[in-house]
Amino acid sequence: MAAIERKELTQSYSSNNAARGGADSGQKRTRLALVKPGTGKSGATGNGHARALPTAQQPESSPPQQVEAVGADEFEARGLAAWWRLAQIARVLGTMSLYLFLNDYDIRAAFNRRVAERRLEEARAGKRFDYFKVWARDLVLRRALDRVIRLVRFLVYRGAEDGGAKGRQLERQGVWLRDNLIALGPTFIKIGQALGTRADLLPLAYVKELSTLQDRVPPFPTSEAFARVEEELGRKLSEAYAEIDAEPVASASLGQVYRARLHTGQEVAVKVQRPLLRETVGFDISVLARITRFLARFPSVSENADWEGMLGEFDATIHEEMDYAREARNAELFRRNFRDWRAVRVPHIYWTHTTTRVLTMEFIRGTKVTDVEALRARRISPVKVNRLLVRTYLKQLLEDGFFHADPHPGNLVVMDTGHLAFFDFGMVGRITPRLQSQMIDAFFHVVERDTGGLAQDLINLDFLKPGVDTERVRPVVEGLFSHYLNLKLGEVNFKELTYDLAEVMYEYPFRLPSNFTYIIRALMTLEGIGIVTDPGFSFFDTAKPYAKEFMLRREGKQFRRVLVDRLTGRDEGRIEWGRVWKLAKMAAKMYLKK
Repeated sequence: MAAIERKELTQSYSSNNAARGGADSGQKRTRLALVKPGTGKSGATGNGHARALPTAQQPESSPPQQVEAVGADEFEARGLAAWWRLAQIARVLGTMSLYLFLNDYDIRAAFNRRVAERRLEEARAGKRFDYFKVWARDLVLRRALDRVIRLVRFLVYRGAEDGGAKGRQLERQGVWLRDNLIALGPTFIKIGQALGTRADLLPLAYVKELSTLQDRVPPFPTSEAFARVEEELGRKLSEAYAEIDAEPVASASLGQVYRARLHTGQEVAVKVQRPLLRETVGFDISVLARITRFLARFPSVSENADWEGMLGEFDATIHEEMDYAREARNAELFRRNFRDWRAVRVPHIYWTHTTTRVLTMEFIRGTKVTDVEALRARRISPVKVNRLLVRTYLKQLLEDGFFHADPHPGNLVVMDTGHLAFFDFGMVGRITPRLQSQMIDAFFHVVERDTGGLAQDLINLDFLKPGVDTERVRPVVEGLFSHYLNLKLGEVNFKELTYDLAEVMYEYPFRLPSNFTYIIRALMTLEGIGIVTDPGFSFFDTAKPYAKEFMLRREGKQFRRVLVDRLTGRDEGRIEWGRVWKLAKMAAKMYLKK
């Protein structure tokens, strides 16, 4: 039982931004008892650092300003060291890309073969010389290149194309990738944590290894952590805390967490940022920016993904995560949004012990949402917990426009009382009212199985590049939706879907808008949690009744506001009666089912 409690303790708090479970349950923990201090000026900052906002101040809800990465001038100023860093990053990312390319090559080769056959058929109607050029390029050269690639794959996998031998090789690659991302430092540990939730994109062996980055990142020395706490708070450690553990309970990419107790008796978690974090991350992002600009020269690599946009999104997000005072304000805003939800808990923030690099919050023990056996042992239904989690995210996405963007199991625990507790608000997303409205339209079309409407949603949400002939691409997209819409997200083979879409991308390239990066990541992570707690889980089936409820409430408020404005002459805008009719039908169906 004690081992279970230690395990829960280490899993309760995330050290920063992406699953921070905790230290090994068998690790010996030494508590550093501190002498009770004398009277001092609470919150005085003798080091000149800016103090965190007091609790009375309202959390900010406006989007954060992006902290700019190290510029090109500084990159050049670092000389050979900068280019050496670029070479290290390119080596790891390039090798990973090669492994993934070889692993998925059969699907890619089948697509290339279909494209070559189509080109050859089209060339038959032209001149003989044009036909010969297409034949030489798409058949002769492609077949020669195909044999070279298959030889490389044979050497990389040591002849193990199928079975357990290839699986063991993938496991070794996963370990190599994890170790190299750790060696590259905080920026790439963070990237690895994000990849560790993407079983739709990476082999399962990679995902298993990268998922360990959530709670097994090597810690930095406690002496440095305590020195930072004293520097940030402007007082001695013994003046700030009555006691604090000598070892961290969790360590992750951006910082680590210590269990402590205030002089007023509250048990707290103290999150401390890693040394020189901003300088390291800023420089790494400047290096990645150079790589993305280089890739932009090759349209075949960059046309279906907005790499620069996604890097900008990552840059803004990770800099927001490095501001612990902002994270605390995010937590306060999240608590305010869920103030009427008794089943949801957010740790209390102690502003007198919080700055941009140190965060002190309530220590809450609990069980991971994916620990099904432990939940059942406490007579808590994993299925009900999962439904509550889905409801909270529909509210965040469709009603609040402010969502926790990193819902992995390390950031979500169930208290023994059954409350669902959210941690780590460093990574949050914000959705504009216009995007919310477009997403609600998409939910309408998903619920109604309206493939034509979903095709239009792709266009409205900028998944298709400007200038696309929508009438030509719509039938293909509708056909794909009609097949995949009836599957659970977990049943969709996203690699095969990519190459199914590639037939359309060949002429009308799709792209992933940067503002959807974290929305899709959060939804995919939620479905992964759901499948663990309930093998028959379907996100859309579970979300449907709650989505309807949120849509009716939100759209109903908006309709009443528009109607009042029309009647009072304050607004001459048109009322979308078609949308009102859909809402009325949906409301009638929900009422009749009750």
